Amino acid sequence: MHIQQEVGSEQWNRVKTRLRAELGDDVFSSWFARVDLEENSDGTVRLSVPTRFLKQWIQSHYRDRLVGLWQRECENVHRIELTVRGAARPRPVEMPMASSLPAPTRSVVAQAASEYRPITLNEPNSVAAAQAATAALARAEADNSARDVLQGAALDPKYTFETFVEGDSNGLALAAAKQVAAGGAVTFNPLYLHASVGLGKTHLMQAVASKARASGRKVLYLTAEHFMYRFVAALKAQSALAFKETLRTIDLLLIDDMQFLHGKQVQQEFCHTLNALIDGARQVIVAADRAPSELDTLDDRVRSRLSGGLVVGIAEPDFSLRRNILSARVTSTRKSYPNFTVPDTVLDYVARHVVSSGRDLEGALNRLVAHNQLTNQPITQDMAELTLRDLIRSSEPRRVKIEDIQRIVSKHYNVTKADLLSARRTRTIVRPRQIAMYLAKVMTPRSLPEIGRRFGNRDHTTVLHAVRKIEELARADVTLAQEIELLKRMLDA
Repeated sequence: MHIQQEVGSEQWNRVKTRLRAELGDDVFSSWFARVDLEENSDGTVRLSVPTRFLKQWIQSHYRDRLVGLWQRECENVHRIELTVRGAARPRPVEMPMASSLPAPTRSVVAQAASEYRPITLNEPNSVAAAQAATAALARAEADNSARDVLQGAALDPKYTFETFVEGDSNGLALAAAKQVAAGGAVTFNPLYLHASVGLGKTHLMQAVASKARASGRKVLYLTAEHFMYRFVAALKAQSALAFKETLRTIDLLLIDDMQFLHGKQVQQEFCHTLNALIDGARQVIVAADRAPSELDTLDDRVRSRLSGGLVVGIAEPDFSLRRNILSARVTSTRKSYPNFTVPDTVLDYVARHVVSSGRDLEGALNRLVAHNQLTNQPITQDMAELTLRDLIRSSEPRRVKIEDIQRIVSKHYNVTKADLLSARRTRTIVRPRQIAMYLAKVMTPRSLPEIGRRFGNRDHTTVLHAVRKIEELARADVTLAQEIELLKRMLDA
């Protein structure tokens, strides 16, 4: 049994590797990062997921693909079964205790109960009566669901304008966020903030939401995943109309992590909501890890609408901003630990070497605090170097990823990533695909078989042919050689 489990785990790892190569890191992380293998027996693969929403989404969009990938590992697999981890087996439907229901629902249930009389199966109105009672409960649940929409995602009280440290890289984004939070006339709509992880876009979004809500405006802050969950739940409960109408009554809508908004129907509804709010002079703010034009999974209409407002990028902090962030965090830490001190030389050392994001800077300082408080030893540069060694970025050039190459090449040649991974053989796709494979060979440490897998499970000989072909063409074609050098500079930037 133990051996079977190990074999199943290896097969599942290979299936996930192929899924990641076919779908890309963003889509894979959104839908399959939390999927676990439970069992593979009798031709049925049983997978578990943490939420019902995730189960329904994978069943609707990826079931056939999963079956196909599993059959490449195990020919007798003919069925994929998805379960929700921790979910109980289905039970006969029971009426809930009245005290456990929300007040509006209790009133509807009470009215239904007062009108109820025992019926028998041969009564002509028995089915109609049962349907009426079910409809009454559904209407009450729909009303509650619509009200729940306005609650949105939780806001972190630490994320305010007062705790946000300004610098050259984020000054424009901060100014735009403050203007939106202040209210008044809508001057740019939507406001679109984009930045890599840990550079402050979520901090700004929540600061705007907190200030606007404090001024009495109707504010809704959601992540894209939360929006998808609410919309799909509304469809299931047949309360989609109430969901839409509720969304369109708010004054300020904030959607975070836009890169995770997937699904044609969900994106269409988001676009309709976006149009309704903007046309009604209601403010919308969207944040993502890339500019709208680089979100390949979004519908063209959504990308166009998002690009029509003010698009502001937040760059990596320079040394001055990193130093100010550390100083601000030290001041904040002293409220809890009055005797906590960090020499300026140590702060300078951290600011010079932890350069990726404000979140990493905060993590570095938290390590220094923990070391100081747990060992009662003063913070020195030697201690900082030892404690933070895995956070310190080396002096080597930035490591290029195959996903970066596919994204840059797709954008440069106006093709999609799906085209690069497909089996299509048209010239407009073959040449960009060969260039991308060539760049993957010369700019990453990946082997030819690995590169082949990341380009639609191609054989390593296909990659080798592409590399040799581009080398040969670049020697004879100056324009192509210049294009390749331009792509390399874009990837190294």
